[in-house]
Amino acid sequence: MLTVIFAIALTACGTAKPTLGVAPSKYLIEKALAEQVSQTQQQLAQQLQSPPPEFAITQIALQQLQPLYLGDLPTYRIQGSYHLTIKSPKQPLTETENSFNIYLQRQKEGKTWRIALPQYISNDIQSNWRTYLLH
Repeated sequence: MLTVIFAIALTACGTAKPTLGVAPSKYLIEKALAEQVSQTQQQLAQQLQSPPPEFAITQIALQQLQPLYLGDLPTYRIQGSYHLTIKSPKQPLTETENSFNIYLQRQKEGKTWRIALPQYISNDIQSNWRTYLLH
């Protein structure tokens, strides 16, 4: 009985965090990174009026996995680094030790994940979050 009251009290204090047991796999993290790099490459290609290059992500190193809630959905802030190789006709370009900081949000049914991006009013002031489905 005392254990149940203590568990409820901890949850009510707002210290509850999602379990690491449902944290995203390394495969999902790599997929999210590839999605973000692809979007960046497409934006650059549009500005340069050229086709987006092919790329490969390797050497993903996770440095921190922080569980939290956005709304009532479990979300994981993942920080780390990776190597990016951009394939070009002349010579591939490899960038090492690129850092990343992504938020992955598990949906209620537990079958899909969304990438969550903080939206800022100015450089320091966050207003809300924008999410999009991880394909």
